[in-house]
Amino acid sequence: MTHPIPWNGGGLLEEVRQRSGAQVGACFQCHKCSTGCPIGPDMDFLPSQIMRLVHLGAENEVLASRSIWLCSSCEACTTRCPMAIDIAGVMDALRIMAIDRRTVLPDAHGKQFHRSFLGSVRHHGRVYEMGMMAAYKLRTHDLFSDVDKIPQMLAHGKLSLLPNRSGSVRQVREIFRRAEEEDRTP
Repeated sequence: MTHPIPWNGGGLLEEVRQRSGAQVGACFQCHKCSTGCPIGPDMDFLPSQIMRLVHLGAENEVLASRSIWLCSSCEACTTRCPMAIDIAGVMDALRIMAIDRRTVLPDAHGKQFHRSFLGSVRHHGRVYEMGMMAAYKLRTHDLFSDVDKIPQMLAHGKLSLLPNRSGSVRQVREIFRRAEEEDRTP
């Protein structure tokens, strides 16, 4: 049984517009964003559905969805949008809102991926794929699901066994420190 989604008077729509700069209300549901999304088949709501839910003010459904965490921010959706809506920016804003509201997610794999990714960038100044994936696999307790892909990725030079540190590690760490400090201030 489906439950009707309540209209919240545009509060969510306006907050997303302020945070992302995107005019979600301009979306006319052509679904081009969804047909071009490489992660779409794994999402609980396609990008066009996320846009519609934002428009309807369905805050709980949107912020608790797996889709906002699975979005890889590749910007295929943004590029395909005939209304030039920054859909990837909307997804970023929704992730920030979910964190700000401490939304409990039904499946935290996306959140664990982001934690692993950001931890790698913080430590190395850039992403170290092998270390990031190891951290992600440990956090999700899903150690062996992709292990068969590793030899081919190593053979094609897509994974490095050792990290390549950025020359700006200190600056990157300073950015993280300032962001954490900003989060602590009311």
